[in-house]
Amino acid sequence: MNPQAQNLYLRTQVNTATPGELTLMLYNGAVKFMKQAGEEMRKKNIEGKHMNIMRAMDIIDELRITLDYKYEISNNLSALYVFIQEKLLEANMKLDQEALQVAIRLTTELRDTWVELLKVVKTETSSPTAR
Repeated sequence: MNPQAQNLYLRTQVNTATPGELTLMLYNGAVKFMKQAGEEMRKKNIEGKHMNIMRAMDIIDELRITLDYKYEISNNLSALYVFIQEKLLEANMKLDQEALQVAIRLTTELRDTWVELLKVVKTETSSPTAR
């Protein structure tokens, strides 16, 4: 797919996504950038590693600042996001693959939990008793 078509496709995806789907896209993007950072680290490409970690950190920051603190779980998620960012910073500064893997694992678990939550919400909103 050419870059213009890909950008149009992505823009359409974002513009038509529900808030839940947008959050899933953020999680997917963060995991993707973290994995790419690990690849760049293995290749000893410091600039590529740094760029991908910074992108992942930006996404985690976006997830953190959009939390709704009227829900108790938001405080726990915020602390977890801060921890993930600390691990990403450690990976970036010390070329620490282990710290990066911790960040990837936690973000993947959050993403997978979000996917399950979206399934539950979709099931509840489509059931006849929800109407």
